[in-house]
Amino acid sequence: MVPIVRGGNSTRTSGFNPQVPEPPATVPSSASIFAWFSDPASMSYGSPRFAFGYTLTPWVKRLLIANTAVHLLAVLMGSAGQQFLWEWFGFTPVESFLKPWGVVTYMFLHGDIWHLLLNMLVLFFFGPPLEQKWGSSRFFRYYLICGLGGAALSFVFAFSTSVIGASAAIYGLMLAFAWYWPESPIYFWGIFPIKAKWLVGFFFVLTFFSAFTGAGGGVAHFAHLGGLLAGLVYLRTDGKLGAGFEKMKRAARVERLAIVPRDDDVREQKENEGRRSRKGSKARMAEEELLDEVDRILDKISDSGISSLTEDERSVLDEVSRRRRTN
Repeated sequence: MVPIVRGGNSTRTSGFNPQVPEPPATVPSSASIFAWFSDPASMSYGSPRFAFGYTLTPWVKRLLIANTAVHLLAVLMGSAGQQFLWEWFGFTPVESFLKPWGVVTYMFLHGDIWHLLLNMLVLFFFGPPLEQKWGSSRFFRYYLICGLGGAALSFVFAFSTSVIGASAAIYGLMLAFAWYWPESPIYFWGIFPIKAKWLVGFFFVLTFFSAFTGAGGGVAHFAHLGGLLAGLVYLRTDGKLGAGFEKMKRAARVERLAIVPRDDDVREQKENEGRRSRKGSKARMAEEELLDEVDRILDKISDSGISSLTEDERSVLDEVSRRRRTN
């Protein structure tokens, strides 16, 4: 095992000492990432301006619990137990063929309480709006892809370095938030407003510079950079992989409607209501936007049951069913 020195709040000089991807920059600037947005009454998840809420979505809640539980287990196991977990479940590129599970499990290990706390704070604030926009399955897929991107870039540029932490996935979430709500102001220390797009752009430049110059001690900058790049590729290419692939996606989405049971009389009533309401905004909904909304609704059914649907969500399902019957 190659001795590693870990940057951040403390350093170690012997044994298995994973290089920990810490949240953006130093502890004080990272802690100021969670912020309050102006004029919350005029903002929503679907608008260019956004206000944080406090409703935990399913996968955000699971990830918070999983990361916290693993860290508590490591603390209870003592230093020897932590060394064991880091060695067997961290990601070390040079050992990845012997321990392939490390490309996933490294995302749930953290070096200390600050490392965990800062990552979970970013997940807590930036995760729910993305999961509500995308749906649970797409959100979790994106989270994993960004984490795997951090492992991939570490494999290429830091082959003998051991990495732990969720920061690659967290950087991906920050990028996605800025992608959809670029103008949202984030207040450093509750005083200095910075638009999300400029904040994430700053972190990208800082991470890129640090990765290739060795600045920043033992922080795993290549993992951070890998998470950002994987997220960028995903956001730029998702849904644009060719007409054939799009047709397969549409067919799969429509077929999933079969899981929603509807009585004939209720369906007929909803169809009548749908025809009247289609004179409004739903009639102008583009097909792709409609199918994306169906994906989100079906994920909601999977997580919370059909009884959790609102009347508008039921109307959307009726609209898609009607279109399918007329095709």
